[in-house]
Amino acid sequence: MGAQRLIFLGPPGSGKGTQAARMSGKFGLAALSSGDTLRREIAGDSAVGRAAQAYVSTGQLVPDDVITDVMLAAIDRLPRSAGFILDGFPRTIPQAEALQQGLAARGMPLHGVVDFEIPDQELVVRLAGRRVCTGCGMSYNVGSLPPRAAGVCDRCGGALAQREDDREDVVATRLATYRRQTAPLIDFYRRHGLLHPVDAAADVNDVEAAVAAEIAAMGVAG
Repeated sequence: MGAQRLIFLGPPGSGKGTQAARMSGKFGLAALSSGDTLRREIAGDSAVGRAAQAYVSTGQLVPDDVITDVMLAAIDRLPRSAGFILDGFPRTIPQAEALQQGLAARGMPLHGVVDFEIPDQELVVRLAGRRVCTGCGMSYNVGSLPPRAAGVCDRCGGALAQREDDREDVVATRLATYRRQTAPLIDFYRRHGLLHPVDAAADVNDVEAAVAAEIAAMGVAG
């Protein structure tokens, strides 16, 4: 099987980050989280990192063209034959259009977009129960994906904590922002024949099997 170029699309708490990590190992794909990639570019003092830092340091949102350049720079650092999963990017139609243009210029079309479908009420429960390791950043959920020992990371033994934006009073705002800003991407990618929906409300292992089946069925021409 060739190396796919994919986007994982879904609201916060839908599990796309967890599945990006699992699919990265299963299919040998680079998982490129927008947040992690942005932090790496800034820490590495690259040209696009410096451009992004100018906004981050003043508390401004990073513009569409700058975050697109950040993600394309990360893709350019991969071996030409490598596949990848973009997690958390694009977030808007302008970002999606700029990404399409950037990949087309590189002769690297997308193979598919996995859309993690899940009701908002399920997301509220998930996000309120999410805990993140303060050491390595690994995510857990007190209800559906607990650590072996309460409050302790399985991987590094670090303490687990609730993120500020996972509090119930913040979750509704986050979901409203997603539905307004990012959900239109579903229609965008459906029109391009790239959308592959999965039921993200299922058990995490069932979701993994469904995502893997979608990826395995995708063509890799181009």
